[in-house]
Amino acid sequence: MPSPRPLRLLVITYYWPPSGGAGVQRCLKFVKHLGHFGVEPTVITVDPAQATYPVLDESLLAEVPAGLRIVRTPTTEPFESYKKLTGRAAPHGGFANEGKPGLLQKALRFVRGNFFIPDPRRGWNHHALAAVQQLLAAGETFDAVLTSSPPHSTQLIGLALQKRHGLRWLADLRDPWTDIYYYKGLHHTPLAAWLDAEYERRVLTHADAVLVTSPETKRLFLAKLPDLPSSKFHVLPNGYDESDFRQPSQPPTDCLRITHTGTITELYHIGRLLEAVAHCAALHPDVPLRLRFVGQVSAGLREQIERAGLLPATEFIDFVPHDESVNYLLSASALLMAIPDVPRNFGILPGKIFEYLAANKPILCIGPSGSDADNLLQECAAGHALPYEDSALMREAVESLIRQWRLNPNLDLPAVSHKRYSRAALTQRLAALVRA
Repeated sequence: MPSPRPLRLLVITYYWPPSGGAGVQRCLKFVKHLGHFGVEPTVITVDPAQATYPVLDESLLAEVPAGLRIVRTPTTEPFESYKKLTGRAAPHGGFANEGKPGLLQKALRFVRGNFFIPDPRRGWNHHALAAVQQLLAAGETFDAVLTSSPPHSTQLIGLALQKRHGLRWLADLRDPWTDIYYYKGLHHTPLAAWLDAEYERRVLTHADAVLVTSPETKRLFLAKLPDLPSSKFHVLPNGYDESDFRQPSQPPTDCLRITHTGTITELYHIGRLLEAVAHCAALHPDVPLRLRFVGQVSAGLREQIERAGLLPATEFIDFVPHDESVNYLLSASALLMAIPDVPRNFGILPGKIFEYLAANKPILCIGPSGSDADNLLQECAAGHALPYEDSALMREAVESLIRQWRLNPNLDLPAVSHKRYSRAALTQRLAALVRA
C-alpha cells in the first residue's frame, strides 16, 4: 500500500537566512524538521538584497534543508530614508540600538507608529501575496499556510489568503502585538492605535489556529477576546536544536564567568545584580568573578556596569553567528538572562532561555517571580527568578555560585530535564496542528 503523500505547508516569514538574530530561528528550525513528520514546506520570504535585517548570520544558510523550495520576493520599505535621515541602521526590537532618542528619532517613531500600521515592513505584503497567487494559478495546492510574526503585518497576508482562497491558516505570533513592551514608544494617535488593535482582532478572530510562545500570551489574547474558544490558541514555545549542542561543555577553570547572550538594555533592570556581583567580588578576592556580554548592549547599561566598578571584569563581544553564540554558552560557568521590567512581562519567554537550558548551566534570571520564565526554570531545575529589587536574594545567588565554584569550577547541572523543548519535539507538535 503506497504511503500517504506529505502534507504541504506554505510558510510565510520575513526573517529567513541570511538574516540573523532570534527572530529567524523559529521558522528555520520548524522547516528543518518538518520533513521528518510528513510535512513538505514551501517558504515565501523576502529577497535579502532588499530586506532590512537588524543583523546578518550567513552561517544559518547551512541549516536550510537541501531541496527546500524558497520563493524570494522584492519588498518596498522606508528604511533607506530612515538611514539617510538618522545615519543609523533600522531600529532593533525595543529600540535597543538607539540609545536615548533625540527629537528626530522621536519624530520618526511617531511617523512609524501612525503612518506604517501595523509596521513599516507592510510594503512586503503585496509582493508576497503576488508570489503565492502565482503558485496557486499554476495549480499548486497547500493543506495549510503558516504566517510567522513579527513583523505582525505578515499576519495580514494569511488573512488575505484565507479570505480569497479559503486556505487553512495558522497564525504564529512569536511576540504580543499591541501589548509588546515598547509599544508606547511608538506614540500612536487614538486612531492609529484603534486601527492596529482592529488588525490584531481580525487576525486572532479569523485564523483557524493561533500559535503563541508562552501561556501568559495565550491568557492575554483570550482576555482581550473572551468569546473566542480557548482551543484555537496553542502554546508552542521556542526551543533548542539538539544538533547545535553536540560539542562538549568547557567551563573555565581560571574564573567564575557569568555570560549573557543577545540584546540587553537598561529596561532589563539588572542594576541590583551588578551591585551584588561587585559586592561578592570584593568579599571573595580569591574567586575571579567575570561578566561576559555577547551581542547588543545599550549605552545606558554599559554606564551601569561602569558605575558598579565592574568594567575591568567585563568583556563585551559584538554580535556573532549563532554557532559561535552557542560556544559562548558552553564556555560559561553560569548564564545570565533578564526579563524587561515593563508592564505585562509575565509572559515574556525569550527564545534564548531554551538554549540556556540546553547548555545545562545554572541560570541567574532577573525578573518577576511566578512568570512563565520563572516557572520554566524551576520546572527544569535550572534556577528561579530573582525579583528586580531583591538585593539580598541576588547576593545569596552569587554567593552560592562562589561556594560551588570553590569546590569544583565545573558548575554544570547534574540532570537534564528539558528534552520536551527540543526543536524536533516541538515541530512534531506543529505537524499535528497542520494535520488537524
